[in-house]
Amino acid sequence: MEVKEAAKQVEGVAAEVEVKRAAMEVEVKGVAKQMKGSAEDVEGFKSWSRPAVQTRTIWGAPIIWELMFNPKLYDKMHHDGNTSVALTVFAVGRYLEAYLSTFITSAEKHFMTGLPVTYYVFTDAPEKVPKIELYPQRDLQVVKVRRYSRWQDISMMRMKIISEMIDTELQGKFSYVFCFDVDQEFQGRFGSEALGDSVALLHAHFYKLPKYRFTYDKQPKSRAYMKEGDYYYHAAIFGGSLEKVKALADFCHLSIMEDKLNEVEALWHDESHLNKYFWLHKPSRVLSPEYCWDPIIGDKSDILVTRLIWEPKEYNKVRPQ
Repeated sequence: MEVKEAAKQVEGVAAEVEVKRAAMEVEVKGVAKQMKGSAEDVEGFKSWSRPAVQTRTIWGAPIIWELMFNPKLYDKMHHDGNTSVALTVFAVGRYLEAYLSTFITSAEKHFMTGLPVTYYVFTDAPEKVPKIELYPQRDLQVVKVRRYSRWQDISMMRMKIISEMIDTELQGKFSYVFCFDVDQEFQGRFGSEALGDSVALLHAHFYKLPKYRFTYDKQPKSRAYMKEGDYYYHAAIFGGSLEKVKALADFCHLSIMEDKLNEVEALWHDESHLNKYFWLHKPSRVLSPEYCWDPIIGDKSDILVTRLIWEPKEYNKVRPQ
């Protein structure tokens, strides 16, 4: 009897162990599934959906490509969160007549549609800014700025102006600010998936190249000097929270001023300083070249959606000599 009783006890323990083991397997599978999801979905981005391209930086920030996100999900989140966006663009000299109308008109069709957006146009000729009909909750403000004799100075001084504008006008009014070059045209959705704390853009001409070909500034005397970097970023677009964009603008402006004192000018002006900033302060979100594509590039195999394109460059006509 004692033997039978002991056998029953053993069987009971074995059954209990089997139940616990099965429960542990279910729990482990659940954890594995969660881990898989967290590895694949950075801030809701499906990194596995584009296996042919890099979808995350080495520090874990998403690199945003078509098929990686659900646009309705992001739009609802920002609509429910009452997100508002400021867009800054400089249209100085002949750039105004050559590009501004196309830029604003196309932005109305594709940039942050459904969200409140205010365009801040910086120009030396406010009277020449075209009258463009805007959608509800969209506004355009014109800010007069000085016209510099050299286009390089116009390019570099925008950082100072952006920083001052954030302090005096944007603070407390907007959730995010995006800064654009004017010689571009929106052609597809440039939506709320792009909004983040600190947003950088991969340069279309460099994203496939080896790092040794990146054109960082190589003058040790310049504050933009870089021996190495992660990526090469394009200064045609950058954005983020007001705090982060102001930090970037202040960094670039102060570095440019220090270079002037040392009688040196960075190779690609504010873009060189922007690359130095993002090397030291990693962006939380990176836009793929879909968000700023140059049509002259032959290999378009990675670009499923062209969201914005470079306009034809006619520097001999629009830049001061």
